[in-house]
Amino acid sequence: SLPFERPVLEMEKKLRELRASAGEGMDLSGEIKSVEKKMEKALKDIFDNLTPWQRVQVARHPLRPYTLDYVKYLVRDFIELHGDRHFSDDHSTICGFGKWGGNEPVCIIGQQKGRDIKENLMRSFGSAHPEGYRKAIRIMKLAEKFGRPIITLVDTPGAYPGIGAEERGQAEAIAYNLREMASLTVPIVVIVIGEGGSGGALGIAVGDRIFVLQNAYYSVISPEGCAAILWKDNSRAPDAAKALKLTGEDLLELGVIDGVIPEPLGGAHRDFTQTAENIKLAVDKALAELKQIPRKEIPEMRYEKFRKMGSFATKKA
Repeated sequence: SLPFERPVLEMEKKLRELRASAGEGMDLSGEIKSVEKKMEKALKDIFDNLTPWQRVQVARHPLRPYTLDYVKYLVRDFIELHGDRHFSDDHSTICGFGKWGGNEPVCIIGQQKGRDIKENLMRSFGSAHPEGYRKAIRIMKLAEKFGRPIITLVDTPGAYPGIGAEERGQAEAIAYNLREMASLTVPIVVIVIGEGGSGGALGIAVGDRIFVLQNAYYSVISPEGCAAILWKDNSRAPDAAKALKLTGEDLLELGVIDGVIPEPLGGAHRDFTQTAENIKLAVDKALAELKQIPRKEIPEMRYEKFRKMGSFATKKA
C-alpha cells in the first residue's frame, strides 16, 4: 500500500470486520453504510488532490492491472506471437492478434511487468531488450500486411539498460521502431496504462491517437533519474515529477496526448472492470474515427501530429 492510502486501508479493514460480523447474524447495516460513506469521502479527498509524484506512485502500484489483464478482459481469441527472428523472444513485450471487444480484429502490442520476483525477473520488470522492440515492429508490419489496426499498451519504467541490451543495439532498435511506425498505413492507438518511461515507452508509442490513464504518467525520464541528473539527489524525485509535467492533464495541455482516460475512485487497482470499460470506450471511438481516413493518408497525418509537438510562438515585448 502507498503511504497516502493508509487512512483508507484502516477503514477497509474495519469494513471487512463489520461484514464478517454481519455474516454471523448481527444487523450492522447502519454501521457498514456509515463506514462506506466515510471511505468514499476519504478516497475522494486523497485522489482528487494527488501530487504528480503521488500519481507516479499510483502508476507503479503493485496491484495495478497490467497488459495481460486488459488483454484477457477486452480481447477475444488472442494469439500471442513470439520471437524477433534475430536473437530471442523478449518476455517483457507481448505481441499478438485477437478480436477487440470480441468483434474487431486487431493487433495488440504491450509491455508486461511481473507480479512477483520470479515473474519480474523473467519479464525484466517490464523493461524491453532490443529483441522486444524488434519483435514488436515485426508483428506491426504483419498487422499492416493484413490491414489490422494496432493497439499498444505502454507500461515500462524504460528500456532495459543492461550491457547485453546495449551490445545488441538498444538505441538502434528503438530508433528503427520510431521510423517504421511513423510510416505504417494502419491506424495506431496508444494507451499508457501505467509507467510511460522515456524511449522505452516511445518505442511502441508512435500513434494516431495517444491516451494516458488518469493515474499513469508519460515522461522523457523517470523522476528519480531526473533528480539524480539535475540535483545529484534522488530524494528530490517529487520536485522532478512536478517539473517534468508528466501527468495526463499536463500532457493534454502541452498537446503531447489526445486524451486522459478516467479511472475509478481510488485508482485502476480498486476497480479493474470499470477501468477496462473506460479504455474500451476511448479505443472504440478512436478506431471509428481513424477508419474513416484513407490508409494512404494516415502516415502523413501521423507525421504532422508529431511535428506539431513542442512548437511555440514568441511575443515581442
